[in-house]
Amino acid sequence: MSAAYEAVIGLEVHVQLATRTKLFCGDLTEFGAPPNTHVCPVCLGLPGSLPVINAAAVRLALRASAGFECTIHPVSVFARKNYFYPDLPKGYQITQFERPIGTGGRVVSPDGEGGERAVRLRRIHMEEDAGKLIHDRVPGATAVDLNRAGTPLIEIVTEPDIVSPAHARAFLTRLKQTLAWLEVSDCDMEKGSLRVDANISIRRRVDAELGTKTELKNMNSFSNVERALTFEIERQTGLLGEGGSVTHQTLLWDTGRNQVRPMRSKEESHDYRYFPEPDLPPLVIDTATIAEATASLPELPAAREARFREQYGLPAYDAGVLTAARELSDYYEDVVGVGLDAKAVSNWVMTDVLGWLNEKQVAIGAFPIAASRLAELIELTGNDTLSSSLARRVFARMIETGERPATIVDQEGLSQVRDTDLLRAWVEAVVTEHPAEADRYRAGDPKLLAFFMGQIMKRSAGKADPRQATRLLRERLAAD
Repeated sequence: MSAAYEAVIGLEVHVQLATRTKLFCGDLTEFGAPPNTHVCPVCLGLPGSLPVINAAAVRLALRASAGFECTIHPVSVFARKNYFYPDLPKGYQITQFERPIGTGGRVVSPDGEGGERAVRLRRIHMEEDAGKLIHDRVPGATAVDLNRAGTPLIEIVTEPDIVSPAHARAFLTRLKQTLAWLEVSDCDMEKGSLRVDANISIRRRVDAELGTKTELKNMNSFSNVERALTFEIERQTGLLGEGGSVTHQTLLWDTGRNQVRPMRSKEESHDYRYFPEPDLPPLVIDTATIAEATASLPELPAAREARFREQYGLPAYDAGVLTAARELSDYYEDVVGVGLDAKAVSNWVMTDVLGWLNEKQVAIGAFPIAASRLAELIELTGNDTLSSSLARRVFARMIETGERPATIVDQEGLSQVRDTDLLRAWVEAVVTEHPAEADRYRAGDPKLLAFFMGQIMKRSAGKADPRQATRLLRERLAAD
């Protein structure tokens, strides 16, 4: 983008609430069910059916609003948003318009440039989802699946505080992390649990007035959000630089072609003919319930990440990885809480535990080694009972059998050998078998020390105490 221009970006994030049933009826929100099997007169909009609010959805919307520091309103009102589309059986969507459940609030996240920036939230409101159009099921036709119709959502609308595509991606990452941390949503974009629309305009840096905005849709990953915004910034900058103008419209991001294509001219709020939903009374939430929603919040990820850096002295990278998921950070604290070295525990969790979880594509709850057992294993490496290579063998055995590390060490005789005579014998054998390498080491090639240590560990089946073996090896190589 030309230095003369700057981007102004706002996001609208639709989040499916983690409820068992829909917002206004008892149909299940199960993903992947056969088409049109989780529907009823309410979500189909049949005459005479009446909506009834899902209390669990309200609690989750409250929790999200509290987690993002919104002002929670004791009285909010549902409205009808009127428009026609084949996946909207009622001909309108029940949403909140003039009086949402939460306003204000903020999300602090990295800004994509090495710093942090607060993005203000304009509002959080509740609404029902529409159905889904399927274009590849019936040849030459479009099918409609209404299983999603009526699914409970919150829409999180930001102020235009986002300054770059990288900042948008970082903001969304922190937003998703926090929503999952609060157990408001599973935020699975592949299932449609989190969807993002972006509003973007370009203006000269010297101008205070915002430029004409476009809305970007159809971005199914955070990386696609970043790519789409980058493309649209360049497109708008090019138009303005050539003396043209930007048209106010909705654009679809074409992932395959890495470009946008027009969808329709952008509607304004009056085009939807909003009016209060006549079949639902105002949503009234007592002050005690609002207070409870705030008081029950856990330590949020940004705060825990900062505490991990301060309390445990962890590098920023480690703290970020360990707080990516609430359950993972809890597991780390359970391990380190017995008094182990914080960085040593971090290395084990980030490398070995996360490595296994990523390989199996499961969450920490499925990890077969309890935190207390991993702490015992790390303690055995800290007191030199096990070398790092032997500890990994024990780790693998613990995953298979669930046995305590000390039991495995005793059964397989895996304790480190610190007997000086035996270590010296291994050193002597290795140096004697490799005279050319010994001469090269003495001639000034220190890298060969690692070669000799590898041979010693191989000869000892990984049991040689590396510190003592290294000392004895240096002495032996210096003797000639």
